Amino acid sequence: MDITLTSPEKEHSKLLKSKIASEIASQGGWLPFSRFMEMALYEPGMGYYSAGAHKLGAGGDFTTAPELSPLFGAAICSTLLPILEGLREKGLPTQILEFGAGTGKLASSILSRLHDLGFSLDRYDIIEISPDLAQRQQKHISSIVKELKLSTQCNWLSALPKNFKGVIVANEVIDAIPCDVIIYQNGFWYWYGVAFKDGKLIWKVGLPVEQSLLSVNLLNDNFSEGYVTELHTPANAWMHEVATQLDMGLFLAFDYGFPESEYYHPQRLEGTLMAHQRHLAIQDPFHLPGLCDITTHVEWSQIARTALAANADDVFLTNQAAYLLDAGIGDIALEIGDPGDPATFLPISNSLQKLLAESEMGELFKAFVFSKNLKDLLPEHSLEYLPGLRGRNRL
Repeated sequence: MDITLTSPEKEHSKLLKSKIASEIASQGGWLPFSRFMEMALYEPGMGYYSAGAHKLGAGGDFTTAPELSPLFGAAICSTLLPILEGLREKGLPTQILEFGAGTGKLASSILSRLHDLGFSLDRYDIIEISPDLAQRQQKHISSIVKELKLSTQCNWLSALPKNFKGVIVANEVIDAIPCDVIIYQNGFWYWYGVAFKDGKLIWKVGLPVEQSLLSVNLLNDNFSEGYVTELHTPANAWMHEVATQLDMGLFLAFDYGFPESEYYHPQRLEGTLMAHQRHLAIQDPFHLPGLCDITTHVEWSQIARTALAANADDVFLTNQAAYLLDAGIGDIALEIGDPGDPATFLPISNSLQKLLAESEMGELFKAFVFSKNLKDLLPEHSLEYLPGLRGRNRL
């Protein structure tokens, strides 16, 4: 791994590592992995998302679908537009709320596509915990609003509004919510947390996991000794809050992950935790805390059950390729580019390949949707009538 760090980067990671070590000591020498991940990513002024750093795009640590192409956001509009039109017909504000808006490219592509379709959105709100990303979003989105002369109000919020009516979007958000790690030993599941020894962060087995926290798959399947996987209590708590506060409308998320039968497959021996730095995948989540992104794949089955427990009406899961194709991304590509002009259409074709190919983002990334009270907005209020959601439900 050939990554040259600057002196400030080395010092930054060293200081955060020292703070994590102090936290471990204060907790008796063992820290839940979720707390380590929370500090590594979100510790004020020090965590990966809380300190200034170039995270997204070609020069950052990873690239998301909206960074690849505006076609991604344009296709999403096919799903969102019937909901927004229903709100308008009811005399309600037409509004979209996005969690973790990255550089703002998803927001700008959605706003641009709605403008092209002749729809004027009332509000586009963003909840962003990264101060430097919020600044980039404000700069990028304000330029689009000014260029297109949009009347849309764009606001940055600190919390999810109560009784929200509209559309909530979350692209690659759930994977960055801290998770816990568990390990199978001697026929039982144990918490697998973090200790500090000889100047290094290391794994350390903790107490047995309460059986009430384990899914049927984890209780019934035969796992090999030392099998490691993740529990997603914080992500499910977040999902419960989102589903509770969405009063009417749609929640749409994109992220990499699996339903539980695939997630807790006996052959997935080491779980799904991964770190990223400068487009390199790193197996060790303790590598350079504060400088590396840490993610975990989403376990979609429990996410869906959590939404239903918070009174969601319908849930839907499909892979990203199936969603985008059904949402009409191919037709949109032909609208904006001419296949007879290789110079302009080749970049469009390349981005489609990355978004749709099974070997790229098409299969691993999933589209997850839940609805609430669509009967008050749409004549056909089932999700299966919305573009993007007319294929096989994998839940």
